[in-house]
Amino acid sequence: MKVFNRKSGIMLLSLLLIGIVATASCAVTVKMSYNGPPKAEDNAVHAFAENFKKLVEEGTEGRVTFELYPDSQLGTEEERMELLMKTGLNQPMSNIASFAGVAPVFPEIYASSIPFMFNSYKAAHIFFDKSQYWKKAQEEFRNRTGAVLLEAVEEGGFLAFTNSKRAIHGPDDFKGLKFRGMDEGQLAIYRAFGASGTPIPWTELYMALKTGVVDGQMNPAMYIIIGSLFEVQKHMTLANIQYSDQFLVMNGDLFDSLSEGDRKVVVEAAKEANRISRMEVEAADSKQVEYLREKGMEVYSPDEKEMDQFREKGQPEYIKWLKTKVSQEWMDLAVQCADRANEAAKE
Repeated sequence: MKVFNRKSGIMLLSLLLIGIVATASCAVTVKMSYNGPPKAEDNAVHAFAENFKKLVEEGTEGRVTFELYPDSQLGTEEERMELLMKTGLNQPMSNIASFAGVAPVFPEIYASSIPFMFNSYKAAHIFFDKSQYWKKAQEEFRNRTGAVLLEAVEEGGFLAFTNSKRAIHGPDDFKGLKFRGMDEGQLAIYRAFGASGTPIPWTELYMALKTGVVDGQMNPAMYIIIGSLFEVQKHMTLANIQYSDQFLVMNGDLFDSLSEGDRKVVVEAAKEANRISRMEVEAADSKQVEYLREKGMEVYSPDEKEMDQFREKGQPEYIKWLKTKVSQEWMDLAVQCADRANEAAKE
């Protein structure tokens, strides 16, 4: 039997302490920013953030933790994305960004939002989970920005039009109206329908609608509720023009600093949190539309002929604008992958 002397005991204790300190030094706290209030029942992005946080912290046994910053507390979309790309391990950061945050550094993301591209939720899920477009987008985003594009987070139902002036049954009903566009792509759609558009930050939208700076906007029912836009909007058109998603992004230096096991936890947690969000968002969408009816909004669902009119007028103008931002190769790839996803969703 081997006996340890006092010197050996001190050495062993020192090694154990070094191990404990080394393990503690590997722990990291990540700031996570996003839009909307910290109410899971109203804000699907916050619900996703909470689930992602919980899954990562449990999966890494506390080695990776998150501080949540809802309501754009860390700045506008562009400011947050710039901050994420600039800060390294001295200020670990992740961000759930809309197109307004991602497109300035990666305009190719617009190819995933061509109007009327997806026939169903299932098709959109296949596109953002398995398509060649999405894999290529993740690779190019990392190469260009240094950050990691993890998930397309479902934030609400398909987008709907709202306005304070009149019911919209088809493209011609837009003429003469002024709309807020979240990004240049939405402005292109409004131009195609004969309306004018102007970019307005989410944080300023309610007041812009209330004071008549713009007459209407485009968002899923969830965001209309979050922003209390039903107080300043009368008419809602369920045109299902675009799939409503945002994008989970993480600082590249932070991601690379994690162990292989913890990186795997982060990736899998993002997918699982998104799976939960999709299930909850799609179940809640019809209830949210009914809630808006109860709040006094007049809700209209276009018939097939009217949807064809939206598609015939809206898509060409959007694609024309998109050609100034994105190569034909990216557009063709997105459309081809969407077509395959639509077919696969039928199975």
